[in-house]
Amino acid sequence: MDWLKVHRGRAPLVVAFPHGGSDLAGLDARFVSPWLAQRDADWWIAELYAFACDMGATTIATTVSRSVIDCNRDPSGASLYPGQATTELVPTTTFDGDPLYRDAVPDADEIAARRATWFDPYHAALAGEIARLRADHPRVVLYDAHSIRSRIARLFEGELPQFNIGTNSGASCAPELAAAIADVCAASGLGHVVNGRFKGGWTTRHYGRPETGVHAVQMELAMRGYLAEPERLDPATWPAPLDPSPLIAPILHKVLEAALAFAISGETA
Repeated sequence: MDWLKVHRGRAPLVVAFPHGGSDLAGLDARFVSPWLAQRDADWWIAELYAFACDMGATTIATTVSRSVIDCNRDPSGASLYPGQATTELVPTTTFDGDPLYRDAVPDADEIAARRATWFDPYHAALAGEIARLRADHPRVVLYDAHSIRSRIARLFEGELPQFNIGTNSGASCAPELAAAIADVCAASGLGHVVNGRFKGGWTTRHYGRPETGVHAVQMELAMRGYLAEPERLDPATWPAPLDPSPLIAPILHKVLEAALAFAISGETA
């Protein structure tokens, strides 16, 4: 499965990238435009966290666009944020509410086929890596890595904080881990929130079981921390390139160091 990228490390830390892909899986003609279908990717997210491999972390990424299948949504179709705007397992609109499809949207059979082709193998790999590491370590931290544009009026008011930490309202990890990550972000002075607009997607909620030694955290980054967000999005300006020296890179190093310290000792550095 060349769309699924797994790097196996030995440290008790898994970093997942469910939304970094832009491959439309041959469905280009179905969409209003390929650019629109790729616009909401977590651009350059795996590159931003490339240092994680040097820390011994396991990384898992899909190259398939979230417009084809969203690997961080509840496979049952239930909304993660009832009453709030969001996108589906197989999205039919962009974050801004623009229709993605030229004609008919995918029906139940097509959604099931996409789930079997991409969603299920992605999560089988993720579950397998967690189990492999858990067999060797008393604790494993799953860090679900995300990013999003700083301003999307349909999803949230104003400008998003730089660091958005989600722990399913405290259920997906030990409070000591959440506090350690929040402390690193707070020390940066760049703005952070814990369980604000983004409390963690299906991955965090499904795998985070502190009582079994698996602690899951989602980090949603505002993209302004690692690229120049244009005032107007169009194919000429978006995606913007990755900053060669991202402002938030040293902070993310410290965040993963704190996560790894907790996984190894049950305490924080």
